[in-house]
Amino acid sequence: MDPVSHAVLGASVAHVACGRRLGRTAALAGLVAGVLPDADVFIRSAADPLVAVAAHRGFTHAFAFVPVGALVAVLPWLLRPAARAGGRGWTLWLAAVLAYLSHLLLDAATSYGTQLLWPFSDHRAGWDWIAVVDPAFTLPLAAGLAWALGRRSAAPAIAGLALALAYLGVGVVQHGRAEAALRELAARRGHAPVRLEVMPTLANQLVWRTLYEYGGRIHSDRVRVGWNGAVTLREGWSLPLAGPGDLTAAERARDTRGSFARFAWFSEQWVARSPADPTVLADMRYSLSAEAFDPIWGIRFTPPGASTEVEWINRSRERRIDLGGMWREIAGQ
Repeated sequence: MDPVSHAVLGASVAHVACGRRLGRTAALAGLVAGVLPDADVFIRSAADPLVAVAAHRGFTHAFAFVPVGALVAVLPWLLRPAARAGGRGWTLWLAAVLAYLSHLLLDAATSYGTQLLWPFSDHRAGWDWIAVVDPAFTLPLAAGLAWALGRRSAAPAIAGLALALAYLGVGVVQHGRAEAALRELAARRGHAPVRLEVMPTLANQLVWRTLYEYGGRIHSDRVRVGWNGAVTLREGWSLPLAGPGDLTAAERARDTRGSFARFAWFSEQWVARSPADPTVLADMRYSLSAEAFDPIWGIRFTPPGASTEVEWINRSRERRIDLGGMWREIAGQ
């Protein structure tokens, strides 16, 4: 999720749990702990651009790291003896633990993938219940927190948390409906999917981007699920799945660091060549366009002698949101 959502969620959880004992310090500590896991964005390597890709939502987002991350978050307070008096240090750490944990779980509720079980597993949990940006989730949290801090009461923050949790619950229901609609669509085509994924689109729980693998191809469509369960479809397109055996001889010769395998792991094996530039091996989960596949990111193997064996292609800054088109799609038009 976006940093604002993590900050207000962490602050709200900490304030509700420990605000009575710590006052507004609980919310401040929760805010710090709520955003701290994303410090992993500073992990990178000039020699290997995939280090940054693998590190984000890696060990700092693992359950095993929560106690350490929480301690780092509240260390500035714990260095002051007054903050530790009367057992307040343990309460501060508990507030940070809860806030830090909220970040991990909220990230796992999106589609990007979070290594919750590191170092025991490199599985990337992505539950696809909510988009990475959704004001309907964040605004009630922020309003409840502001009201709670102003009144020095936990009740408004509890209400904000309840609304946010309810919204996530709706996302679970809508996700199940969209997945059922996708399975029905595949059956009508005579396809038996090897695997499938249903992902929420930006700032709503009505329109879902869908992927499934069948016959060596990745099929992508868009499904709108109304609040009453009514389904409408925008049938899309398909591309050949790109696996290790589909690399060219030149690409295989450059793949000395296992770059393709690492990118495929990151992309949960949803890899295809970009239609606009076949030299780009792209993550099909994310597209700049709702009309056709226009990848947001991918990799390209570099020529011999280049300083890195792959180039990381990131076009996220090229994204332009067509608010009118997005609204028409959400409204079912």
